[in-house]
Amino acid sequence: MELKLCLMGLGNVGRELIRLIDRKRGDIQNQYDLSFKIVGIATGRHGILIDRSGLDSATALGGDWGDRALPGTEENRLRLIGECGAATGAKALIEMSPINRDTGRPALDYLEAALNLGMHAISANKGPVVHGYRRLSELARAKNKAFLFEAAVMDGFPLLNLYRECLPATRVLGFRAVLNSTTNLILTLMEEGQAFDEAVKHTQEIGIAETDPGNDIDGWDSSVKVCVLANVLMGADVRPNAVDRSGIRAISAEMIKTAQLNRRKWRLMCSADWNDGQLMAKVAPEEVPANDPFFRLHGTASAIQLKTDTLNMLTLFETAPTPAQTAFGVLADLISAARGHF
Repeated sequence: MELKLCLMGLGNVGRELIRLIDRKRGDIQNQYDLSFKIVGIATGRHGILIDRSGLDSATALGGDWGDRALPGTEENRLRLIGECGAATGAKALIEMSPINRDTGRPALDYLEAALNLGMHAISANKGPVVHGYRRLSELARAKNKAFLFEAAVMDGFPLLNLYRECLPATRVLGFRAVLNSTTNLILTLMEEGQAFDEAVKHTQEIGIAETDPGNDIDGWDSSVKVCVLANVLMGADVRPNAVDRSGIRAISAEMIKTAQLNRRKWRLMCSADWNDGQLMAKVAPEEVPANDPFFRLHGTASAIQLKTDTLNMLTLFETAPTPAQTAFGVLADLISAARGHF
């Protein structure tokens, strides 16, 4: 079976996805009798390219499309979805555009358009899950198509697939987590003696923090991820502004040293629990003791503890996440969609 793909966005994750599909082509064919063909790509820098005969990886990654490319307007992005769905026979939209934490748009609109055209909707974007999870899930069920987003939280770690496939009849009652690798690396570097500003600069230099690092260090990224997990795993319908949020700007070198003397470490903790029918969601720095699993998190590692009504407490760790691992989350969703596992 061949699954034709339309890519909305071609940043680091999109480029790694193309490389991963190339590298795993034989395994995917042998294990699932499945292959992929890219028939459309929308980029912010090089415009939009549609080719019903398919784009090889060199062309897709090259980006020098000349007169073949359409301008990257919003109208042309919607046209890309329409033409990929109708003219090229694309069966899946992969949504990887920048997040809008306030509304989830325009990514939410792209996914809705794809589902209405009978395409699977795969997203690495947290925004549409926060703001449109119920709506898009209902539409996907009505169309008998997949709406999957494993790469939205904890990169390619199969957290959401684990819940969907391996925890039948299980209720998630709450969770504790470290979900932002940038802040965890900053705190680790401060434990090693670096000043806060020096640690932030390092994360910017290695490309995991933006020029304006506020999305990470002020807790916004963590808050969005809390909303994704609460909405999907716990049946909530919460938005980032409803999360009790504080970041790590106030963590000083003195606080780090005092914690170390007491065999404790600072972590930017995320949590959600039901309290008398009300969801209590929080992101805040917390001192964790040496016997806490989050004490052992180093560098860009992340982790989550799920409190359930079947397995009690389930703790999952991820180490050294990369864009390639996030791309694996997208690939896993594509294979699940093709096999009807959604």
